[in-house]
Amino acid sequence: MNLNPRAQQLLKTLIDIYISDGQPVASKTLAQTSGLDVSSATIRNVMCQLDKQGLIHAPYTSAGRIPTEKGYRFFIDSLMEVQPLTADFLGAVNSELNADQSAGRLVNNASSLLSDFTQMAGIVTLPKRSQLTLRQIEFLPLPGNRILAILVINEKEVENRVIQTDREYSQSELQTVSNIINSQYAGKDVFSIRTSLVETLHKASNNLDQQMKLAADIAGKALQENNNSSDYVMQGKTKLLNFADLEETGKLQQMFQLFNNTRDMLNILDRCINADGVKVYVGNESGIDGLGNCSLITAPYHANGEVLGVLGVVGPTRMNYKNVIPVVEITAKFLGQALKTEY
Repeated sequence: MNLNPRAQQLLKTLIDIYISDGQPVASKTLAQTSGLDVSSATIRNVMCQLDKQGLIHAPYTSAGRIPTEKGYRFFIDSLMEVQPLTADFLGAVNSELNADQSAGRLVNNASSLLSDFTQMAGIVTLPKRSQLTLRQIEFLPLPGNRILAILVINEKEVENRVIQTDREYSQSELQTVSNIINSQYAGKDVFSIRTSLVETLHKASNNLDQQMKLAADIAGKALQENNNSSDYVMQGKTKLLNFADLEETGKLQQMFQLFNNTRDMLNILDRCINADGVKVYVGNESGIDGLGNCSLITAPYHANGEVLGVLGVVGPTRMNYKNVIPVVEITAKFLGQALKTEY
Protein backbone atom coordinates (compact mmCIF):
# COMPACT_ATOMS: atom_id res chain seq x y z
CA MET A 1 0.00 0.00 0.00
CA ASN A 2 1.36 3.38 -1.01
CA LEU A 3 0.77 6.26 1.38
CA ASN A 4 2.38 9.64 1.00
CA PRO A 5 4.59 10.82 3.89
CA ARG A 6 1.84 13.04 5.33
CA ALA A 7 -0.67 10.21 5.46
CA GLN A 8 1.95 7.91 6.99
CA GLN A 9 2.75 10.46 9.69
CA LEU A 10 -0.91 10.97 10.56
CA LEU A 11 -1.58 7.22 10.68
CA LYS A 12 1.48 6.62 12.87
CA THR A 13 0.47 9.44 15.22
CA LEU A 14 -3.09 8.20 15.44
CA ILE A 15 -2.02 4.65 16.31
CA ASP A 16 0.53 5.84 18.88
CA ILE A 17 -2.14 7.93 20.59
CA TYR A 18 -4.75 5.19 20.49
CA ILE A 19 -2.33 2.60 21.90
CA SER A 20 -1.55 5.03 24.71
CA ASP A 21 -5.04 5.96 25.88
CA GLY A 22 -7.50 3.69 24.09
CA GLN A 23 -9.81 6.50 22.99
CA PRO A 24 -10.86 7.36 19.40
CA VAL A 25 -8.56 10.06 18.01
CA ALA A 26 -10.10 13.25 16.65
CA SER A 27 -8.73 15.40 13.82
CA LYS A 28 -8.13 18.26 16.26
CA THR A 29 -5.91 16.04 18.39
CA LEU A 30 -3.89 15.00 15.35
CA ALA A 31 -3.48 18.64 14.31
CA GLN A 32 -1.97 19.37 17.72
CA THR A 33 0.32 16.35 17.99
CA SER A 34 1.34 15.21 14.52
CA GLY A 35 3.98 17.90 13.98
CA LEU A 36 2.60 18.63 10.51
CA ASP A 37 2.06 22.23 9.41
CA VAL A 38 -1.31 21.62 7.77
CA SER A 39 -4.86 22.81 8.37
CA SER A 40 -7.52 20.84 10.23
CA ALA A 41 -9.43 20.54 6.95
CA THR A 42 -6.44 18.87 5.31
CA ILE A 43 -6.13 16.44 8.22
CA ARG A 44 -9.83 15.58 7.96
CA ASN A 45 -9.39 14.87 4.24
CA VAL A 46 -6.44 12.57 4.91
CA MET A 47 -8.42 10.82 7.65
CA CYS A 48 -11.23 10.19 5.17
CA GLN A 49 -8.75 8.69 2.71
CA LEU A 50 -7.28 6.42 5.39
CA ASP A 51 -10.80 5.38 6.33
CA LYS A 52 -11.65 4.51 2.71
CA GLN A 53 -8.47 2.45 2.47
CA GLY A 54 -9.56 0.41 5.49
CA LEU A 55 -6.72 1.53 7.77
CA ILE A 56 -8.87 3.35 10.32
CA HIS A 57 -12.56 3.58 11.13
CA ALA A 58 -15.02 5.40 13.39
CA PRO A 59 -16.38 3.05 16.10
CA TYR A 60 -19.60 5.11 16.22
CA THR A 61 -21.13 8.18 14.61
CA SER A 62 -19.35 11.50 15.18
CA ALA A 63 -16.47 9.76 16.91
CA GLY A 64 -12.79 10.05 16.21
CA ARG A 65 -10.98 7.23 14.45
CA ILE A 66 -9.28 4.06 15.68
CA PRO A 67 -6.98 1.66 13.81
CA THR A 68 -8.28 -1.43 12.04
CA GLU A 69 -6.39 -4.72 11.85
CA LYS A 70 -5.21 -3.60 8.42
CA GLY A 71 -4.02 -0.34 9.92
CA TYR A 72 -2.08 -2.10 12.66
CA ARG A 73 -0.50 -4.39 10.07
CA PHE A 74 0.69 -1.47 7.95
CA PHE A 75 1.97 0.27 11.09
CA ILE A 76 3.94 -2.81 12.23
CA ASP A 77 5.38 -3.55 8.79
CA SER A 78 6.16 -0.03 7.61
CA LEU A 79 5.93 2.68 10.26
CA MET A 80 6.86 1.32 13.67
CA GLU A 81 10.17 2.12 15.31
CA VAL A 82 11.17 -0.57 17.81
CA GLN A 83 12.15 0.88 21.18
CA PRO A 84 15.39 0.04 23.02
CA LEU A 85 15.06 -2.32 25.97
CA THR A 86 15.16 -0.94 29.49
CA ALA A 87 18.02 -1.61 31.87
CA ASP A 88 15.53 -3.22 34.30
CA PHE A 89 14.44 -5.75 31.70
CA LEU A 90 17.99 -6.62 30.60
CA GLY A 91 19.01 -7.06 34.24
CA ALA A 92 16.04 -9.34 34.91
CA VAL A 93 16.73 -11.46 31.82
CA ASN A 94 20.37 -11.89 32.80
CA SER A 95 19.36 -12.90 36.31
CA GLU A 96 16.38 -15.16 35.58
CA LEU A 97 17.57 -16.87 32.40
CA ASN A 98 21.00 -18.19 33.31
CA ALA A 99 22.35 -21.64 32.57
CA ASP A 100 22.59 -22.69 36.22
CA GLN A 101 18.89 -23.63 36.33
CA SER A 102 16.84 -26.58 35.13
CA ALA A 103 14.95 -26.40 31.85
CA GLY A 104 11.64 -26.39 33.69
CA ARG A 105 12.67 -23.45 35.85
CA LEU A 106 13.96 -21.54 32.83
CA VAL A 107 10.68 -21.99 30.95
CA ASN A 108 8.68 -20.77 33.94
CA ASN A 109 11.00 -17.80 34.41
CA ALA A 110 10.73 -16.87 30.73
CA SER A 111 6.94 -16.94 30.88
CA SER A 112 6.97 -14.77 34.01
CA LEU A 113 9.38 -12.28 32.47
CA LEU A 114 7.23 -11.90 29.36
CA SER A 115 4.13 -11.33 31.49
CA ASP A 116 5.73 -9.00 34.02
CA PHE A 117 7.36 -6.68 31.49
CA THR A 118 4.42 -6.49 29.09
CA GLN A 119 1.59 -6.78 31.63
CA MET A 120 -0.03 -9.35 29.36
CA ALA A 121 -0.01 -13.14 29.12
CA GLY A 122 3.36 -14.80 28.53
CA ILE A 123 3.46 -18.23 26.89
CA VAL A 124 6.39 -20.61 26.37
CA THR A 125 6.23 -24.09 24.84
CA LEU A 126 8.30 -26.73 26.58
CA PRO A 127 11.59 -27.51 24.87
CA LYS A 128 11.49 -30.59 22.68
CA ARG A 129 14.30 -32.86 23.71
CA SER A 130 16.07 -34.86 21.03
CA GLN A 131 17.51 -37.10 23.76
CA LEU A 132 16.82 -37.80 27.44
CA THR A 133 19.77 -39.16 29.36
CA LEU A 134 19.20 -40.65 32.80
CA ARG A 135 21.82 -39.47 35.29
CA GLN A 136 20.34 -40.80 38.50
CA ILE A 137 17.11 -42.22 39.94
CA GLU A 138 15.97 -42.49 43.56
CA PHE A 139 12.78 -43.83 45.14
CA LEU A 140 10.87 -42.92 48.30
CA PRO A 141 7.91 -44.87 49.74
CA LEU A 142 4.57 -43.08 50.01
CA PRO A 143 1.33 -44.12 51.73
CA GLY A 144 -1.31 -45.97 49.74
CA ASN A 145 0.93 -48.33 47.75
CA ARG A 146 2.64 -45.42 46.02
CA ILE A 147 6.27 -44.56 45.31
CA LEU A 148 7.86 -41.20 44.59
CA ALA A 149 10.45 -41.55 41.80
CA ILE A 150 13.03 -38.74 41.60
CA LEU A 151 14.74 -38.62 38.20
CA VAL A 152 17.75 -36.53 37.25
CA ILE A 153 17.72 -36.24 33.45
CA ASN A 154 20.40 -34.81 31.15
CA GLU A 155 22.51 -32.46 33.29
CA LYS A 156 20.21 -30.60 35.68
CA GLU A 157 16.59 -31.48 34.90
CA VAL A 158 14.81 -33.01 37.91
CA GLU A 159 11.43 -34.73 37.55
CA ASN A 160 9.27 -36.10 40.35
CA ARG A 161 6.83 -38.85 39.40
CA VAL A 162 4.40 -40.74 41.60
CA ILE A 163 3.75 -44.35 40.59
CA GLN A 164 1.12 -46.77 41.87
CA THR A 165 2.16 -50.30 42.89
CA ASP A 166 0.36 -53.45 43.99
CA ARG A 167 1.89 -53.40 47.48
CA GLU A 168 3.93 -51.23 49.80
CA TYR A 169 7.72 -51.32 49.54
CA SER A 170 10.25 -50.57 52.25
CA GLN A 171 12.95 -47.95 51.91
CA SER A 172 15.51 -50.76 51.91
CA GLU A 173 13.86 -52.47 48.94
CA LEU A 174 13.63 -49.21 47.02
CA GLN A 175 17.27 -48.40 47.74
CA THR A 176 18.22 -51.75 46.22
CA VAL A 177 16.17 -50.89 43.11
CA SER A 178 17.82 -47.50 42.68
CA ASN A 179 21.29 -49.01 43.18
CA ILE A 180 20.63 -51.56 40.42
CA ILE A 181 19.25 -49.02 37.95
CA ASN A 182 21.93 -46.41 38.63
CA SER A 183 24.76 -48.92 38.31
CA GLN A 184 23.48 -50.47 35.06
CA TYR A 185 21.74 -47.62 33.27
CA ALA A 186 23.08 -44.23 34.40
CA GLY A 187 24.24 -42.22 31.40
CA LYS A 188 22.02 -44.09 28.93
CA ASP A 189 19.08 -42.80 26.89
CA VAL A 190 15.74 -43.11 28.71
CA PHE A 191 14.03 -44.66 25.68
CA SER A 192 16.63 -47.43 25.43
CA ILE A 193 16.38 -48.01 29.19
CA ARG A 194 12.60 -48.45 28.96
CA THR A 195 13.03 -50.88 26.07
CA SER A 196 15.62 -52.89 27.98
CA LEU A 197 13.47 -53.07 31.12
CA VAL A 198 10.43 -54.22 29.15
CA GLU A 199 12.51 -56.95 27.51
CA THR A 200 13.81 -58.00 30.93
CA LEU A 201 10.29 -58.44 32.26
CA HIS A 202 9.18 -60.33 29.16
CA LYS A 203 12.02 -62.77 29.67
CA ALA A 204 11.18 -63.14 33.36
CA SER A 205 11.38 -66.72 34.64
CA ASN A 206 11.96 -68.51 37.90
CA ASN A 207 15.68 -68.22 37.27
CA LEU A 208 15.61 -64.41 36.96
CA ASP A 209 17.07 -62.64 39.93
CA GLN A 210 14.12 -61.38 41.98
CA GLN A 211 15.86 -58.10 42.78
CA MET A 212 16.41 -57.44 39.08
CA LYS A 213 12.79 -58.32 38.34
CA LEU A 214 11.65 -55.89 41.04
CA ALA A 215 13.97 -53.20 39.70
CA ALA A 216 12.71 -53.67 36.16
CA ASP A 217 9.08 -53.49 37.28
CA ILE A 218 9.37 -50.35 39.44
CA ALA A 219 11.84 -48.46 37.26
CA GLY A 220 9.88 -49.33 34.13
CA LYS A 221 6.80 -47.66 35.59
CA ALA A 222 8.81 -44.64 36.70
CA LEU A 223 10.34 -44.15 33.25
CA GLN A 224 7.11 -44.37 31.29
CA GLU A 225 6.46 -41.34 29.10
CA ASN A 226 4.88 -38.61 31.17
CA ASN A 227 1.81 -37.79 29.10
CA ASN A 228 0.14 -35.75 31.83
CA SER A 229 2.48 -32.78 31.56
CA SER A 230 1.39 -29.67 29.73
CA ASP A 231 2.94 -28.76 26.40
CA TYR A 232 3.34 -25.12 27.32
CA VAL A 233 3.50 -22.74 30.27
CA MET A 234 1.31 -19.65 30.35
CA GLN A 235 1.45 -16.99 33.03
CA GLY A 236 -0.33 -13.66 33.45
CA LYS A 237 -3.70 -14.60 31.97
CA THR A 238 -5.54 -12.60 34.63
CA LYS A 239 -3.66 -9.45 33.63
CA LEU A 240 -5.77 -9.41 30.47
CA LEU A 241 -8.74 -8.54 32.70
CA ASN A 242 -7.24 -5.05 33.03
CA PHE A 243 -7.83 -4.21 29.35
CA ALA A 244 -11.17 -2.58 28.63
CA ASP A 245 -10.80 -3.67 24.98
CA LEU A 246 -11.48 -7.26 26.04
CA GLU A 247 -14.32 -6.61 28.47
CA GLU A 248 -17.19 -6.99 26.01
CA THR A 249 -19.59 -9.79 26.91
CA GLY A 250 -18.29 -13.17 25.87
CA LYS A 251 -14.88 -12.03 24.59
CA LEU A 252 -12.93 -12.82 27.73
CA GLN A 253 -14.76 -16.08 28.28
CA GLN A 254 -14.05 -17.19 24.72
CA MET A 255 -10.39 -16.24 25.09
CA PHE A 256 -9.93 -18.15 28.35
CA GLN A 257 -11.64 -21.18 26.85
CA LEU A 258 -9.05 -21.04 24.09
CA PHE A 259 -6.22 -20.88 26.62
CA ASN A 260 -7.56 -24.04 28.23
CA ASN A 261 -7.72 -25.84 24.89
CA THR A 262 -4.18 -27.14 24.48
CA ARG A 263 -4.73 -28.37 20.94
CA ASP A 264 -5.90 -25.01 19.54
CA MET A 265 -3.10 -23.10 21.23
CA LEU A 266 -0.48 -25.55 20.00
CA ASN A 267 -1.85 -25.34 16.45
CA ILE A 268 -1.00 -21.66 16.20
CA LEU A 269 2.25 -21.96 18.15
CA ASP A 270 3.42 -24.75 15.86
CA ARG A 271 2.95 -22.37 12.93
CA CYS A 272 5.39 -19.98 14.57
CA ILE A 273 8.10 -22.42 15.59
CA ASN A 274 9.93 -22.31 12.25
CA ALA A 275 9.49 -18.57 11.71
CA ASP A 276 12.56 -16.51 10.89
CA GLY A 277 12.51 -14.40 14.03
CA VAL A 278 9.56 -12.51 15.49
CA LYS A 279 6.10 -13.18 14.06
CA VAL A 280 3.05 -10.99 14.77
CA TYR A 281 -0.59 -12.04 14.36
CA VAL A 282 -3.03 -9.14 14.63
CA GLY A 283 -6.62 -10.03 15.55
CA ASN A 284 -8.21 -12.45 13.11
CA GLU A 285 -4.94 -13.03 11.24
CA SER A 286 -4.37 -16.03 13.51
CA GLY A 287 -7.48 -17.74 12.18
CA ILE A 288 -8.24 -18.96 15.72
CA ASP A 289 -11.62 -18.30 17.32
CA GLY A 290 -11.08 -16.49 20.58
CA LEU A 291 -8.14 -14.37 19.40
CA GLY A 292 -10.15 -12.02 17.21
CA ASN A 293 -9.63 -9.10 19.58
CA CYS A 294 -6.07 -10.06 20.50
CA SER A 295 -2.63 -9.98 19.00
CA LEU A 296 -0.02 -12.70 19.39
CA ILE A 297 3.69 -11.92 19.15
CA THR A 298 6.02 -14.94 19.04
CA ALA A 299 9.63 -15.92 18.43
CA PRO A 300 11.26 -19.38 18.29
CA TYR A 301 14.10 -20.17 20.65
CA HIS A 302 17.14 -22.19 19.59
CA ALA A 303 20.04 -24.06 21.17
CA ASN A 304 23.02 -25.50 19.33
CA GLY A 305 21.42 -24.83 15.95
CA GLU A 306 18.21 -26.68 16.83
CA VAL A 307 14.76 -25.13 17.30
CA LEU A 308 13.52 -26.19 20.74
CA GLY A 309 10.27 -24.28 21.03
CA VAL A 310 8.49 -20.97 20.73
CA LEU A 311 7.53 -18.24 23.18
CA GLY A 312 5.37 -15.16 22.97
CA VAL A 313 2.89 -12.68 24.38
CA VAL A 314 -0.90 -12.59 24.03
CA GLY A 315 -2.70 -9.30 24.55
CA PRO A 316 -5.23 -6.89 23.04
CA THR A 317 -4.69 -5.58 19.52
CA ARG A 318 -4.12 -2.21 21.20
CA MET A 319 -0.79 -3.34 22.62
CA ASN A 320 2.45 -1.40 22.54
CA TYR A 321 4.06 -3.34 19.70
CA LYS A 322 7.26 -1.30 19.60
CA ASN A 323 8.01 -2.26 23.21
CA VAL A 324 6.64 -5.82 23.24
CA ILE A 325 8.39 -7.07 20.09
CA PRO A 326 11.97 -6.54 21.40
CA VAL A 327 11.00 -8.08 24.77
CA VAL A 328 9.84 -11.24 22.99
CA GLU A 329 12.87 -11.33 20.70
CA ILE A 330 15.48 -10.95 23.44
CA THR A 331 13.74 -13.36 25.81
CA ALA A 332 13.86 -16.02 23.09
CA LYS A 333 17.59 -15.44 22.55
CA PHE A 334 18.45 -15.60 26.25
CA LEU A 335 16.32 -18.71 26.83
CA GLY A 336 18.01 -20.53 23.96
CA GLN A 337 21.43 -19.48 25.23
CA ALA A 338 20.63 -20.76 28.73
CA LEU A 339 19.56 -24.16 27.37
CA LYS A 340 22.70 -24.77 25.29
CA THR A 341 24.43 -26.92 27.88
CA GLU A 342 21.41 -29.20 28.25
CA TYR A 343 20.28 -29.62 24.65
